[in-house]
Amino acid sequence: NEDRERAWRASRETKLETIPNCEACAKPTPEEVQGWAQSFDKLMKSPAGRNVFREFLRTEYSEENMLFWLACEELKTECNKHTIDEKARMIYEDYISILSPKEVSLDSRVREVINRKMQEPSSHTFDDAQLQIYTLMHRDSYPRFLNSAIYKSLLQSVSHSSSES
Repeated sequence: NEDRERAWRASRETKLETIPNCEACAKPTPEEVQGWAQSFDKLMKSPAGRNVFREFLRTEYSEENMLFWLACEELKTECNKHTIDEKARMIYEDYISILSPKEVSLDSRVREVINRKMQEPSSHTFDDAQLQIYTLMHRDSYPRFLNSAIYKSLLQSVSHSSSES
């Protein structure tokens, strides 16, 4: 039994390691970086914006919010029932389970909904939770991000490099 659990943990750790540290993306334009200050949606729709925001969240020890949001986005693109089941279980174990070190902050109503939906997971099992985390990041972390050294120095560097060319 212990061997099986060790093998299961090893396979899960390798699966989790395949999640890239950051999304591949082009260097953002000065207009794009300035646009992130106008709207949280613009920030979240931009791969470069998500990377910078995720870097900021890491400094606030809340990177799991972005990781959960990204995992939910990926789950929504799945069509294969077996893959959906597997990914939903991984998301649950990684971000919903109270035993997880990366547990996201959700209210009890949303947790109950997820627990019911986990009987038959779908690509939309975590929609309520994802919206709650998106709202939390928007209201809580986003205003601090706009005032952060990370954002201000990026804004300065892209503005500076565009004025040189």
